[in-house]
Amino acid sequence: MRIVGGKFRGREIKGPDSLATRPTSDRVRESIFNILAHGLADFTLEEARVLDLFAGTGALGLEAISRGAKFCCFIEEDQPARGVIRTNADSCGVIGQCKIWRRDATDLGPAAPQTPFTLAFVDPPYAKGLGEKALASLVLGGWLVPGAIVVLEENEKAVVPDVSGLTLLDTRIYGETSVRFYRAN
Repeated sequence: MRIVGGKFRGREIKGPDSLATRPTSDRVRESIFNILAHGLADFTLEEARVLDLFAGTGALGLEAISRGAKFCCFIEEDQPARGVIRTNADSCGVIGQCKIWRRDATDLGPAAPQTPFTLAFVDPPYAKGLGEKALASLVLGGWLVPGAIVVLEENEKAVVPDVSGLTLLDTRIYGETSVRFYRAN
């Protein structure tokens, strides 16, 4: 796996040591960031505060930093995965722009005193209903600024009900992967 764009373009990032983590493919990641850069009105990645839920390897958050985001908070329960994120952030030299938290992404609790985020990636294990719960947790806990963008990656066949506080903007299908873009109300 590699960073596909920005100042770290081409930099290799460490993948998972187990099958418990399913990293977002380079192709899907590149598509997501092309849509963020060119397909959403009133959104810029420059200076964004990013939240990466079910962070796995940290590829999405690190890609965001590579492309101009100023900060990323990685949320990951799995200890080996948190170690991979730390290794990858350190190899990119951005450990000072990151926090890595052990927390349940489906039950985040209140964001305060943290400053809310402008972009959130939600990439749960597929077809377990965790994406919908994480989206609701983001809204209920006040983790998002008004107008924030939320990107949910799920199985292409997953049914994700509407979540109060988020408006679905777009859905894209890449093989067996569905990527949904939301805006926080």
